[in-house]
Amino acid sequence: MAAGKEIRGKIKSVENTKKITKAMEMVSVSKMRKAQDRMRAARPYATKVRDIAAHLGEANPEYVHAFMKANDAKDVGLIVVTTDKGLCGGLNTNVLRMVTTKLREVQAAGGIAHTVAIGNKGLGFLNRVNARVVSHVTQLGDTPHLDKLIGPVKVLLDAYAEGKLGAVYLCYTRFINTMKQEAVVEPLLPLSAAKIQSESKADAAAKGKAMSWDYIYEPDAQSVIDELLVRYVEALVYQAVAENMASEQSARMVAMKAATDNAGNVIAELKLVYNKSRQAAITKELSEIVAGAAAV
Repeated sequence: MAAGKEIRGKIKSVENTKKITKAMEMVSVSKMRKAQDRMRAARPYATKVRDIAAHLGEANPEYVHAFMKANDAKDVGLIVVTTDKGLCGGLNTNVLRMVTTKLREVQAAGGIAHTVAIGNKGLGFLNRVNARVVSHVTQLGDTPHLDKLIGPVKVLLDAYAEGKLGAVYLCYTRFINTMKQEAVVEPLLPLSAAKIQSESKADAAAKGKAMSWDYIYEPDAQSVIDELLVRYVEALVYQAVAENMASEQSARMVAMKAATDNAGNVIAELKLVYNKSRQAAITKELSEIVAGAAAV
């Protein structure tokens, strides 16, 4: 019964693995709900900042912020948002594949990609491909904090404001629903005034509200616009990180559920093999007994 003992050991090992994946699935379900609530809670702030930026831009068309000016530089900035941990299916693979394509496009155009890594997986990947990592932040935990994101991202924002970068892109996984997440590479800078105003007008029209008004500025309109656009860009980055975390927990839940189901199938197959081998051993022993009795 040496073979039977080995099969029993395999069954026990797979059962232990199944317990772990089931526990991870339940933990991911709990974290996913919190991450989705956090992601939805961040949307109104970004929407309101965008609306105010649209109003200010419409009321002061003579002033154009540095974030809204197109630069001629060939170098670009990439903010790569990934997870700190694995076991979440192809979530990181999909976004890093798009980052690889973008890096090749920049290199083919004769530019250099300056990258900011948010998450351990993205940092490890960028180091392996010898990309220029200007800053990074890892171990954000389950709750992203804006104060941890501002420092690393500000390196690229300052470089763009100085004209050293031609564009800044935001690479992350957009949360669509529990079963579907989409890897995207979105242009972050330069900001499009027409796009901001059109989105703001569309939301205002959907709510049945008037669009155009002006404000009383303190100290002046230029200073307010400068600060507001920086807050707006930071809100976009925070929203991307929040969506990526919601996508991570959803993907991990689905991956762990699939692993649990597969473990159940493996256990059923191993039990079938064990029962067959046990039955064969019993049949062999009975045959030997009958043959011995007949010889006597």
